[in-house]
Amino acid sequence: MRPYRLLCTLLTALSTPADEGMWLLNHPPAGRIQKKYGFALTQPFLDKLRLASVRMNNGGSASFVSPQGLIFTNHHVASECIQQLSTAGQDYMNNGFLAASQSEEKACPNLEINILLDITDVTDRVRAAAPDSLPAAEANQKRKAVMTAIEKECTEKTGNRCDVVTLYKGGQYHLYRYRKYTDVRLVFAPEASIAAFGGDPDNFTYPRYCLDFAFLRAYENGKPASTPTYLRWSKTGARERELTFVTGHPGTTGRLDTLAALEFFRDKQYPFILRYEEATIKALLEYSGVSAEQKRQAQDDLVGEQNAFKAYSGFLAGLRDAALMARKRDDEQTLRARGGPDLAASLAKIAAAYEAYGQFHRELSLFERSPARASALLPVAIDVVRYGVEKAKPNDKRLREYVDPALPSLEQEMYSPAPIVVAKEIAMLSSYFRVVAAELGADHPVLKKMLDGRSPEEAARRAMETTKLVEVSERKRLATDPAAAASSQDGMVRLARVLDEAGRQYRKRYEDEVEGVLTAEAVTLARSRFAITGTDDYPDATFTLRLAYGPVLGYRNAEGREVRWATDFAGLYRRATGTEPFALPLSWIRARKKLRLSTPFNFVTTNDTHGGNSGSPTVDTRGEVVGILFDGNLEGLPNRFVYRD
Repeated sequence: MRPYRLLCTLLTALSTPADEGMWLLNHPPAGRIQKKYGFALTQPFLDKLRLASVRMNNGGSASFVSPQGLIFTNHHVASECIQQLSTAGQDYMNNGFLAASQSEEKACPNLEINILLDITDVTDRVRAAAPDSLPAAEANQKRKAVMTAIEKECTEKTGNRCDVVTLYKGGQYHLYRYRKYTDVRLVFAPEASIAAFGGDPDNFTYPRYCLDFAFLRAYENGKPASTPTYLRWSKTGARERELTFVTGHPGTTGRLDTLAALEFFRDKQYPFILRYEEATIKALLEYSGVSAEQKRQAQDDLVGEQNAFKAYSGFLAGLRDAALMARKRDDEQTLRARGGPDLAASLAKIAAAYEAYGQFHRELSLFERSPARASALLPVAIDVVRYGVEKAKPNDKRLREYVDPALPSLEQEMYSPAPIVVAKEIAMLSSYFRVVAAELGADHPVLKKMLDGRSPEEAARRAMETTKLVEVSERKRLATDPAAAASSQDGMVRLARVLDEAGRQYRKRYEDEVEGVLTAEAVTLARSRFAITGTDDYPDATFTLRLAYGPVLGYRNAEGREVRWATDFAGLYRRATGTEPFALPLSWIRARKKLRLSTPFNFVTTNDTHGGNSGSPTVDTRGEVVGILFDGNLEGLPNRFVYRD
């Protein structure tokens, strides 16, 4: 049973060595690693990790582990695909899945993966298009236009996916070029009860006992993709104090954010997000309680929302920690002392922008960024309404997600054949309407338009009972005929039109009053930081490929107890109670006598990672896989803002 030793690795940020940093692969911390660990980080080593690392478009990471496109990722990263492929009669989420041959591998409905090919610095071109002399709102528009032009040129020239990425909050701009695969198939998934053993109670804790992995495969032209650069499996597994590396795609951090930004998150945005998530979780639990089938239908969304709620609770706890905020205040004072009057003016403008944002951040979230959390159809309906309108505009005048280079990925999502569960959609829309009423008031004009004189439940039911958007053919018809979409009496299309109008209004306000200011002033901030640290520091996470490093190591937890570096199978069976979420699947109960119970199962390292790193390979100094990252601990969540070891 040696392979299980390699399957799950758990991140913790609590340890003595300070192995800080989510590093760009084109600017790695080679000197630091050499000095501390005596390991020479070579370009061939980095190139191998880059070409074997996989970005999942649903927000996670993965790696190639065979020359035929086999992908190693977390079960919870693959769970969207697993859920979409499951039915009442074939419940792959709870019963697991194994393709006995490649012909039995099942296509994920809307999964895209990206492999980073190269990075080009385009900072000078972006800055030249939006000089400091322009008003912030105008500069923001010109900046986005030139980013779109760069991406379009790259895509047309190479045929690859090309993204201009903003680094250091606007201090630098890099063009990332990716090989893209859209035919991705499920190969293997364990039962959810062992993949997520311990459920929400054990989430963000350690010790852990999870088999949180799955195998997928990338296909090209109907055949397994050729992936000659892949990661081999270690024969020895993880060893205590051994140096490891993690390559993955952390989503968002705020270590370079100003004190004003953190105060906005603490006092306004995060409390709202938690209220929204709590309401969504309540609705999902109520829906799940009706029947076993409805529990199955809501399972993946419920786990995701509970995970998000726990994560944001940890982020908010960090921002309410006086010591963390004092450190951030001291850091900013140091920056002010070195930056002079220009920096002071920039910080004042940033603070004013966040003050303005506080007046409408809920509207932006509810009407534009995340209307109806856990609804599968509403985001599709909004895309259907916007697609034809945006596509008719010049490329540089469109919303960024509708520019030509982005359309193939958007179309894959919009036309996904993934099942839409009408009853669940009604429940999620009803919950959404109630959240809008609670947050903005029952008389808010946008809510009144959405409800049209009905109760939340009645409005949700009418929208779903009078829609044909569950059919992909209807989505295509309306998306490619903007006049038909504008006049359609389809219930979900009418709702999407209301949100399109409101969303555009608040989005423009955000881009002009907040985003434009933050990006314009970021240049001054970046110059001040570079004057202190040089360009040897790492930027905040941007869901792009990063490198982290650190040893396999136990730690002392918040209660002062020493925690061993690894758990084992014996601990798993001791932890099992037979009751959810600590109930083992029958396959593991039957296999107990065949297992060597001392086999290491989950382990901890000091690698500095964040949300989005889920599924990242953990490799040794030979570049061989010793584990897969699947979680972090509660104590490490505030590291989103300030790194503390």
